[in-house]
Amino acid sequence: MINLADINRAGHWMNTHKIPLLPKVMQLIAFLFYSSAVSYKVKIGKGTFFNHGGFGVLINSNVVIGDCCKIGNNVSIVGQGPYKCVPVLKDRVYVGPGAVIQGPVVVEDEVIIAPNAVVTKSVPRGAIVAGNPARIIGWTKNLDYDIFKNESWKEGTKPYLVDERAASSCD
Repeated sequence: MINLADINRAGHWMNTHKIPLLPKVMQLIAFLFYSSAVSYKVKIGKGTFFNHGGFGVLINSNVVIGDCCKIGNNVSIVGQGPYKCVPVLKDRVYVGPGAVIQGPVVVEDEVIIAPNAVVTKSVPRGAIVAGNPARIIGWTKNLDYDIFKNESWKEGTKPYLVDERAASSCD
């Protein structure tokens, strides 16, 4: 199946080579098939991939996305008034489903943005951010896996949630 990034790259290439009308057709195809608003003017690097085809993604027309990034569904990468600048994502950035990246921010290399995080400040290299507003909760160098490899090597399931309030009230 064709990914949203492939459609965007084709439209971007046509636009830079001054081919009229077809870039807008590519943008319309992306909207119709993926319910996404991603302008053909967005520059998307090589190896960048939209999970689930890029369904529901909204990206401002001046955004730059680096190489080998993974963008989840229902992600918004937009500007913020009164600023002219829009977000820039460097290389190897993972953006979880439902995340919002807003304003004149820079997301450095090898960053993980958790699902539904709201990023309104620049993120340093190797950070893992989550929450609303997003804050640093860890560092990618401390992970025992590479989120970009799509590995499936661990057996079992995650542990159950524990109600810490109930456990502490019994003491």
